Amino acid sequence: MSDELLQLRKNIDRLDEEILIRLAERARNAQRIGEVKQGNLYRPEREAQVLRRLGEANPGPLPDASVQRIFREIMSACLALERPLRVAYLGPAGTFSESASRKHFGSAPNFTPAPTIEDVFRAVEAGNADYGVVPVENSTEGAVGGTLDLLLGNPLQICGEVNLRIHQHLLSKAEGIGAAKRLYSHAQSLAQCHEWLNRKLAGLSRVPVASNAEAARLAAEDPESCAIAGEAAAELYGLNVLAANIEDEPNNTTRFLVIAHHDAERSGHDKTSLVCAAANRPGAMHALLAPLAQHGVGMTKLESRPARAGLWEYVFYMDIEGHRDDPAVGASLKELNDRAGFVKVLGSYPVAVI
Repeated sequence: MSDELLQLRKNIDRLDEEILIRLAERARNAQRIGEVKQGNLYRPEREAQVLRRLGEANPGPLPDASVQRIFREIMSACLALERPLRVAYLGPAGTFSESASRKHFGSAPNFTPAPTIEDVFRAVEAGNADYGVVPVENSTEGAVGGTLDLLLGNPLQICGEVNLRIHQHLLSKAEGIGAAKRLYSHAQSLAQCHEWLNRKLAGLSRVPVASNAEAARLAAEDPESCAIAGEAAAELYGLNVLAANIEDEPNNTTRFLVIAHHDAERSGHDKTSLVCAAANRPGAMHALLAPLAQHGVGMTKLESRPARAGLWEYVFYMDIEGHRDDPAVGASLKELNDRAGFVKVLGSYPVAVI
């Protein structure tokens, strides 16, 4: 072993010890904050501010996203010293919803899969979970209508969002594609990989199932089959990755919402979600959008959904830039309340950091 290599390893050992001492000091400060606050320690706006600041201050060579993921885990572990958070997500285990939950909260919480999106809402509303994570839209397949409907009729608020790149893999117990006689997958994943499947596995029987995790479980029990699922499901069920990243759209991303009994305070880079209804008359939609334009508030999403009140009546879901406590956003919402037949603010929360 060269003298230089030996010295470099000694330097790393010394730095590891220094990092450990600093981590312990940080943890003690986090514990003290819990004693002083005597309340909810998790504040999404505070975590977003810390992660953004660290990304901006990062001197390299680690990428900003790597630094932010490391510190997400540090904050998660420190928070768990008081009491691990309870997080419900759309299950079963091994789904992209679980991956999104872990991306947002780190590894320390107690994660509980729920069979349906409605069950995630119920778990949080009943106090069986502190937070819930549910999908709301996919960049190729569009909005998740069930989530939007539940947000309309439920008192829970949005306190965060997670953007997860969706990488679909072909998984199997077999060592090669040739042994497979059937393919299990969720219908949405089949659609997201449609062109690849037509090129590579045109003659293979496709069996839609309730989730990609269920597809992976079935493939683990059936050696003559394969499944489309993510990396987490492959690890959970001990499957081989026969082909990676088979999604047709390389930027395929799903957006998830974090729901709770509260939204978030201002972080400095926020988003507000709301739903409203327009009167059925000419110019009604313009009347809804005019206050945003007047006060210079940007809109990042507009989605219509059928209202349950009557045939051909609709409600409109909006995501706008800024926090409800920002002066321009607050003025826009006040005018919107005067013009619209119905307005419900679903929550203000930090824009996804990682």
